[in-house]
Amino acid sequence: MRVVVQRVARASVAVESRDVGSITRGFLVLAAFASTDGEETLRWMARKVASLRIFSDESERMTLALDAVDGRVLVVPQFTLYGDVRKGARPSFEQSAAPDDARALYERFVALLREELPGRVETGEFQASMQVSLVNDGPVTIVIDRE
Repeated sequence: MRVVVQRVARASVAVESRDVGSITRGFLVLAAFASTDGEETLRWMARKVASLRIFSDESERMTLALDAVDGRVLVVPQFTLYGDVRKGARPSFEQSAAPDDARALYERFVALLREELPGRVETGEFQASMQVSLVNDGPVTIVIDRE
């Protein structure tokens, strides 16, 4: 599993001009799933994202987690995070989970995040062409891999 976490002042996702998810202060999480991902990986990643301490305290040090700032999370599925361009110019997605498997993994990951952060998780739409808007705060962007 691979996620990109962006600390945001606000973020939203639309499908065909319809707003499907939006948050104020928090994390935009772009999530991709590998064919080898399972429950242990999903649980680990949900806990990791929920506990990240990347908000600044009064001393401008990154010590605060989502709970401390009443932060929200917007999770957007993005299988292209596994795009491999080491050979040629067209990405290979061999590591990505098959669409049906990836959907189940995405839905389970979101459910686990919602357990960690009740009432504070919004989502994009799986297998949709989405328009994602964000105001990156910092900017702070963290990439987390778990295999």
